[in-house]
Amino acid sequence: MYYDKNQILIHYEKSLQFVEGLMHLTEEQWRSPIEPGKWTVAEVIGHLTPWDKFVYHQRLPYLLADEILPKGPNAEDINTHAAKESRLKSKEETIEQFLQNRNLLMGAIHQIEDQKWLQSLKIGVSELTLLSYFTGLIDHDLHHFSQIQIALKNVGAEKWISSI
Repeated sequence: MYYDKNQILIHYEKSLQFVEGLMHLTEEQWRSPIEPGKWTVAEVIGHLTPWDKFVYHQRLPYLLADEILPKGPNAEDINTHAAKESRLKSKEETIEQFLQNRNLLMGAIHQIEDQKWLQSLKIGVSELTLLSYFTGLIDHDLHHFSQIQIALKNVGAEKWISSI
């Protein structure tokens, strides 16, 4: 499924509500794995923040200026570091950092001119549009939010989460 700018902004607004709802979780629920042997809710949310920062600082400025994109970071390194940090941070700090960075990204999206959304972009050997790029990011969010919803339902905490 592809989105338009307005749908992207609606998704990001809903993602803020979803993550804010996680503030009501107990520490045990926040630190529970989404599945046996998988990340905890804290680690899943914590790993989204560095990717929002990356898009905001290392993708949008280049995409909007029609410049060549710098090589992306090693995803495994980013994710491992973010998960480790999330284990050390409080729930409140992790959620607040997510909200701040997601709001920054939303502000930048608001500023993108309509004609930019369908222009062809090159990332490495891939050719895509800004819309398809953000569609991939939304799919990533939805995958993780669904995992969290299922995990919290399994521990009886679904009342704290909004649907996304």
